[in-house]
Amino acid sequence: MGKVKTASTDDAKRRAMIRACHAACRHLGLDTDARHDVQISVTGRASMRDMGPTDLARLLDHLNGRTGGGSQAGGARGRRWHAAAPRADLRLIHALWGELGRKGALARPDRAGLNAFIRARFGPHWSCIPLDVDALTDPRCITDVIRALRAMLARTGRDEPS
Repeated sequence: MGKVKTASTDDAKRRAMIRACHAACRHLGLDTDARHDVQISVTGRASMRDMGPTDLARLLDHLNGRTGGGSQAGGARGRRWHAAAPRADLRLIHALWGELGRKGALARPDRAGLNAFIRARFGPHWSCIPLDVDALTDPRCITDVIRALRAMLARTGRDEPS
């Protein structure tokens, strides 16, 4: 006879997934506020207590760098996986861009679209424009991008998650 699934085994799996999410956040250097921003952008929920196993799995995939792409992106199961950005402020830029894409506010919600946006919006104002957003190092430039994306998000009718 097969093993009967009980609420306690489901609870234990859920707690293990929450612990794994917390460990991934520590590894990425995300503080509580940044973690909540990522949780809201990925699942729409600020608390992991409110997430089911599917939401927790999606959050864990995102934190472990298995994000991006759609069915046309190629790769395993129709997805192209990107490593997480090297710094928390750059990950916030990706999270804001992703939220704008989910709201339908972008013509190109992919990484190439984000890089094109940065070149078009800030090219005339900055002395040097990197080819990829993850190569940004100047804190003033990163702050400019975050402010612009937050303003765009505010204009779509819903402010960035607090």
